Amino acid sequence: MNVRPRMQTLLAFIAVPLSALALTACGGQGADGGTVEETSGAAKLAHIHGLGVDPADGRVYVATHDGVYTVAQGAEPQLVGDRKDDFMGFTVTGKGTFIASGHGAPGSGRPGNLGLIQSKDAGHTWTTESLSGDADFHSLETVKGTVYGYEGGRIRVSTDLKTWDDRATLKALDLAAAPAGDNRLLATTKEGVVASTDGGRTFASPSGAIQAYVSWPEQGSVFGIDPAGKLSRSTDGGKTWSAVSTVPGGSPQALTAVDAQHLLAATETGVYESRDGGKTFTQLAPITS
Repeated sequence: MNVRPRMQTLLAFIAVPLSALALTACGGQGADGGTVEETSGAAKLAHIHGLGVDPADGRVYVATHDGVYTVAQGAEPQLVGDRKDDFMGFTVTGKGTFIASGHGAPGSGRPGNLGLIQSKDAGHTWTTESLSGDADFHSLETVKGTVYGYEGGRIRVSTDLKTWDDRATLKALDLAAAPAGDNRLLATTKEGVVASTDGGRTFASPSGAIQAYVSWPEQGSVFGIDPAGKLSRSTDGGKTWSAVSTVPGGSPQALTAVDAQHLLAATETGVYESRDGGKTFTQLAPITS
């Protein structure tokens, strides 16, 4: 059985002083007073590692410990394809095109570390691109043809999915790359968000804001969610943050901002979607654990 290093790292975040993690209690309202809508449905999902939307058809994809699923409000989650691998790193790179990493399912014959894999049919089939048996990316970001990955405590960068340039080493949980493709990169650490202006070769000191996961969909909008689910937005590339709301369900498992209005978040209780910049959230699917 694979131990979940991603969750262990998140627990390390949660162990920071409470004064740095002041939270709004979860409930019927967000931190800004906005209402939270919830729906109920069949529970199948567990251990979320990544979220994405296929621009081809708008479907929401959830990468989990046991495969990739599609979710929609009021519908039962559906497994995509027949692979029940542990998809640790996952991101949508284009219409019907995903990249991922993780661990082969027991009995599948696939390696313990999948390396970098790619699907060009919306997750139904996957091909190995590089690092099979060697690498397990826990975070993957892509912008303008460049892939940034966090693997083995280091930043690794590729422009062809085949060869990788190893850059800075650091203890991080998540990455976000500037959509302009100008070599700016953010990483979440337990001391705060750190920024790089040279594509992950070096990082500045922490900003002071502690975020577990970050997502950078548009130049003037970076979203972050802290270890207890408080969602914040930065308009200056992660230097300063303003609280937006609290996502239902407590501790986060993943965050993806499709654009400045459309957000996806997974917490302990479900996969949630916002269409108003994070002010309110609707549950797309519950999580079993």
